Amino acid sequence: MNDELNLLMKTPPKSGTQRFIHDMFLFSTFTGLAYADLKNLRYDNIVRKEDGKQWIVLNRPKTGTASYIPLFDIPLRLIEKYRNTAIAGLDGKVFRLCTIENADIQLRKIAKAANIDKRLTYHMVRHNYATLCLSMGVPIETISQTLGHRSISTTQIYADITRTKINEDMTNLAERIKGKYKL
Repeated sequence: MNDELNLLMKTPPKSGTQRFIHDMFLFSTFTGLAYADLKNLRYDNIVRKEDGKQWIVLNRPKTGTASYIPLFDIPLRLIEKYRNTAIAGLDGKVFRLCTIENADIQLRKIAKAANIDKRLTYHMVRHNYATLCLSMGVPIETISQTLGHRSISTTQIYADITRTKINEDMTNLAERIKGKYKL
């Protein structure tokens, strides 16, 4: 997943439409927002907390549970990039998105241009988000909350455990138990 993400970020899209779809794919990858949630994202869902950091706070229509998603640099920059443009959303929405079918067609073209052999779809961004978070050491309980899942077992379906993550976890375990037990 990290390889595809790097290729995607390094390959400039060919048209304005592809650039927007590319950016929205990245936005979803770094927030875990499903396409429907992204399409309905409103500025009043973006909340500044006491520490000054901005969060997306919304109830997921699919599950009826709340999602609390911290906004990091890339999503924040994308919000600002499209604010007050022709692509900005209407009536308080952050973005104006096309249909998911049209977005997926553009993603196929973007993947081909970036030499990504995998078929890119918006459905995969939640999986990408969970895998990215896990690979960076975020606990699955936290990922489950940001995705708005009712149970961790749902999050486990989304989260592909990578060999790199397994290696890191086992190396950390080996360091913690080193010298504690004698044979």
